Amino acid sequence: MSAPSPTPAPFPASAPTAPSAFPASTRRLLSPLDLGPFAVRNRLVMGSMHTGLEDRAEDVPRLAEFLAERARGGAGLIVTGGFSPDISGRLTAHSRVFDGRLAERHRLVTRAVHEHDGRILLQILHAGRYAAHPLAVSASSTRAPISPIRARRMSRWGIGRLIRAYAATARRAREAGYDGVEIMGSEGYLLNQFAAPRTNRRRDAWGGDAAGRRALLLAVTAAVREALGADRLLSYRISLLDLVEEGQTWEETLDLAQGLVAAGADVLSTGIGWHEARVPTIATSVPRGAFVPVTARLRAAVDVPVVASNRVHDPALAEQVLARGEADLVSMARPFLADPELPNKLAAHRAREVVACIACNQSCLDRVFVGEGASCLVNPRAAHETTLRLVPVPAHRARRVAVVGGGPAGLEAAVAAASRGHHVTLFEATEELGGQFLLAARIPGKEDYAQALESWRARLLAAGVGVRLGLRARAENLVGFDSVIVATGVRPREVELAPASAGGPVVVSYAQLLSGQATAGNRVAIIGAGGIGVDVAEFLTAPTPSFTLDVEAWRERWGIGDPAQHRGGLQPRGTGGPTPTTAPSGREVHLLQRSTTRIGAGLGRTTGWVHRAELRHAGVRQHVGVEYLGLAPEGLRIREDGAEAVLEVDTVVLCAGQESVRDLADELAALADGPAVHVIGGAERAAQLDAQRAIRQAVEVAAAL
Repeated sequence: MSAPSPTPAPFPASAPTAPSAFPASTRRLLSPLDLGPFAVRNRLVMGSMHTGLEDRAEDVPRLAEFLAERARGGAGLIVTGGFSPDISGRLTAHSRVFDGRLAERHRLVTRAVHEHDGRILLQILHAGRYAAHPLAVSASSTRAPISPIRARRMSRWGIGRLIRAYAATARRAREAGYDGVEIMGSEGYLLNQFAAPRTNRRRDAWGGDAAGRRALLLAVTAAVREALGADRLLSYRISLLDLVEEGQTWEETLDLAQGLVAAGADVLSTGIGWHEARVPTIATSVPRGAFVPVTARLRAAVDVPVVASNRVHDPALAEQVLARGEADLVSMARPFLADPELPNKLAAHRAREVVACIACNQSCLDRVFVGEGASCLVNPRAAHETTLRLVPVPAHRARRVAVVGGGPAGLEAAVAAASRGHHVTLFEATEELGGQFLLAARIPGKEDYAQALESWRARLLAAGVGVRLGLRARAENLVGFDSVIVATGVRPREVELAPASAGGPVVVSYAQLLSGQATAGNRVAIIGAGGIGVDVAEFLTAPTPSFTLDVEAWRERWGIGDPAQHRGGLQPRGTGGPTPTTAPSGREVHLLQRSTTRIGAGLGRTTGWVHRAELRHAGVRQHVGVEYLGLAPEGLRIREDGAEAVLEVDTVVLCAGQESVRDLADELAALADGPAVHVIGGAERAAQLDAQRAIRQAVEVAAAL
C-alpha cells in the first residue's frame, strides 16, 4: 500500500460524475497488491451480495459456479454474501447459520475459486434488528422502520456468547478453505447498531458513551483475528456515513477505524448508509463517486488498505480513484453480476465490451428484499450459471438467425446467439439501435442506460453480428434464415379523448416527447402514473444538468453534510434534511392515474421511494381514481372524487401503457414452410414493459437454438 496522503480531501468535495466508461488505461486498477497474508492480482474486489444461493445447503453447487465464473473472469478478491454466526442473526427464518455441516459443503466453493487463482473471503453478518424473524436482537430493544419486528435487547451473557460465535465462524471459514473473512459492520446491521446512539441506549460496558458503543465491534474483531491466525485476511466493513439521525460522528468513526486496525483488521472496506436511511446510496440516480471524498479521508487516517464502494462502478472512475490515492482497492458488487469477465476484458483492452451495470436494482436488490433470488437485468445468467448456459455449437450445426428489432431484447438475443457460433443478422427499422433504452437514457438519473447501449453495440461488433439499420423487415426479407427472433417491441397505447369544441391542449405520446419529436409546454397533464409516467414527470421537472451529474447539488438536495460537522453525515431537518428539497421547476405538472392506489406503488422496493420523493419535492400534483372525460379548450376534462373539473394545461402526455408490435410474427406464422419463429420481449407481451423478462427471454431463446 502506498503511504497515506497527509492532507485528506474536504467533504463535500467535487468528484467526477460521468467519466468515460472506456478508460484509456487501467494500469493501477489491474496492478497487484500485497494485503499481508497474501497478494491479490488486481485492485478489483467483488463486493458482498446476497443472491439467495446462500440460504439453502442444496444451492452450494450453484453458489460455487456463480463465484467460480467471477474468479475465472479475473476478480482480484471475492467476498461472499453474508452468513450469520448464530441463529438470531439470520436475515430471514430460512437463512443459514455457518455451522460445521455448511462449512464442510463450502469446500466446494473455495476449491472452485482457487482453481482459477482467485481469493475469497466469507462475510460474517449478524442482521440485528433487520432480522425478519421473532429471534431478532439488537443493542437495545428497538424496531427498525423497515421491519415489523421489534428486536430484543441483548443480555451481557448473550453478548459474550455472540463474540465466541463470531470466532467459531471464522475458524469454520478457515477450515472450509476460505482465505479469510469480512466482518459486516456497516449498512445498519448488528455491529453498526451497537456503534450508533440511534440504536444503542445501553448504560453498561457495551454502551453509555462512544467507547462503550464500539467495545463489541473491537472485541469481535480481536476474537476473529485470533481464530483466523496470521495467514488469513481479516477485512472489516466499516460504516463511514450512517445517514440516519443519531448516527456516528466522524471522530467516532476514526476512533473505531484505528481501534479495528489495532485489534487486527488487515483491510477496511467502506460502507455508506443504513438500509433504513432516507438517502439513496446505490441507485442509478446517485452520482458516480459521490462518496469517494469521505473514503479518501479515512484512507489518510489509517495505515491499512482501504476499499472504496458505492457507485464507483465503472473502470474509468475506479482508475481515477486509485490514481488520486483516495483508496487502495475498489469494490464493485453489481457490476460483477452484470459481467463476470469485467477484469479480463479490461486486461485484454476490451473495455467497450464490458456489460454495463445500470444500477437499476430490478433483478438484484428488489428481488432479494421480497425473498426471491437475485440475478441481473442485463445478465440473466447471473446466479443461474448451472442452468442457463450458452454452449458453443459445432460449425456444422451453426444456424442462420435473423433478429428483428434493435431494442434491449433484440440486442441481447443477437449477442447471445452469435456468442454460441450462429450466423446472426440484426434488423432495425429505425436508424439507431436501442429501442426503449434510448428513451430511458434521457430520463434524469438514468444516464447509465446510454452506457449499456454502448456496450451492446460493441459486443455486436465483436461477435460479428450483421446489422441492417433503417430496414423494416418483412417476411420476404427473411427467406433463407433458419430461425427468426421477433423482438419488435411495443408502441404506446392510444387513449380515446373526446376532442375539444375548439383549440385545446396538444396531445403527445411519451415516445414522441422523450425522442424529441414533440415538446411540452409549461402546464402538463400526464395520463398514466406507472413507471413511464413517473419517469416523464421527472423528465419534465428536473434541472439541467440533472442532479445525477452535479454531485454538489445532489448532496445538498438529499441533506448530506460533512460528517465532522453533522452526526451520521446527515444535515438536520430544515437545513437540507434527509428528504430532498428543491424549488419547483417552474413547470406545472399533473400526474394522473385511473387506479386509486398510491402513485408509484408498483415501482421497485429499493428505488420507488426515491422516485416518490423526487415527485413530491418537484411539486408534481398527483391525482388518483381519475376518469378521463376528454379535452376542452382550456385543458383536460376529468372526473375526480365524483366531481368534474378541467385541468388547465397546454400539453397532455399519454403514458397509459403499451401494445405489442407483432405484425411480423403474424406474417411469419402464416407461411407454410417458413423459418422457426420465436417472439420475445414486448412483442410477446407488452404488459408493464418488463425489460427484465424481455432480456431473460432473449438469452433463453438463444440458448435453445
